[in-house]
Amino acid sequence: MSAVYFVVPTGLDDEHRPSGGNRYDRELARELGELGWDVHLRPVAGAWPRPAEDGLRELSGVLEAIPDHSVVLLDGLIACNVPELMAAHCGKQRLVVLVHLPLADETGLDPQVARELDRAERATLGYASAAVATSRWTAVQLTERHGLPGARVHVAVPGVHLAPLAPGTPSGGRHLLCVASITERKGHTALVEALGSLPRDLPWHMKVAGAEPDSVYAARLRALIAEAGLVDRISLLGPLAGADLDAAYAWADLLVLASDKEPYGMCITEALARGLPVFASDVGGVPEALGYAAFPGETHLERPGRLIPPGDTTLWADALSEWMGERVPRDRLRTLAEQRQRTLPTWRSTALEVGSALRGYPSTPWHDEPERMPVKLR
Repeated sequence: MSAVYFVVPTGLDDEHRPSGGNRYDRELARELGELGWDVHLRPVAGAWPRPAEDGLRELSGVLEAIPDHSVVLLDGLIACNVPELMAAHCGKQRLVVLVHLPLADETGLDPQVARELDRAERATLGYASAAVATSRWTAVQLTERHGLPGARVHVAVPGVHLAPLAPGTPSGGRHLLCVASITERKGHTALVEALGSLPRDLPWHMKVAGAEPDSVYAARLRALIAEAGLVDRISLLGPLAGADLDAAYAWADLLVLASDKEPYGMCITEALARGLPVFASDVGGVPEALGYAAFPGETHLERPGRLIPPGDTTLWADALSEWMGERVPRDRLRTLAEQRQRTLPTWRSTALEVGSALRGYPSTPWHDEPERMPVKLR
């Protein structure tokens, strides 16, 4: 049996702080175990990716306690800003870094902080034996921004568990669901502005499921909802998980996600797994997650939803108005979403690709334009 030490942030199972990264790490650990890996989880406390000294000391102690020559998989939220620790251990252990989102791409960072994080991430990845990106978009960032050779970057997109088709409402258009933490990057304010511009006679309600790690932004969002006169139409539910999240998906007719940046968007495939169409920002790995499907009896491929430029509240309003007003295209998108359900990735395929990186195999070809890929570390 092969062993892997998986270094993750604390709170992986904390239902009060659900996140796509935590869900990915949890599912990956479980599936690697199913594949025969002996998985040793090593949670590390700290305000990652910019921890205080106690967080750095804890991480150093965790790495020192791992036997030499071991395979170590580190969540990029922890690893990508500690190049000095990576340098100290790259000769002792096989270090593989799992990158969900490049650190500098988080919205709202001071430009100087973003530059520092970018430099640290580049140095960190230079000490890693391999990197695992959770989307092709993220993989391109690692090769083009940080100069990693493509053969060292593995793409392991998030899997999904299939679920019963969401019944939704009889009309099929009134219930909107947004599953995203209440942070600036997720673009909730754009949704509120777009919905606030719609004719008042359109019947709709939006539920937002997500933790509120940024209290200032959450207060601003609530104020905007009140100013738009939408308090009775938009419900902020807080973090949901398990049966509560399943119930929210079952209630919905459409998933909406207006992120400014998004490396993939696990809620997109979770919605498609239930046959729900998706309207989302055309950013990052979102097009990968949304994918394509063929309508029954036809051969050409279509999106099971809509891609909308980020922050364009006018186009968001137009798309939502059309969705609520036109039954035929709405039904077509629903059918396309049900067809897309059949081609969604599984967590087993995710774990197999990560396992390949852990074993030191070259990555599966993923880049459509290999000539653009740097071949030397900068």
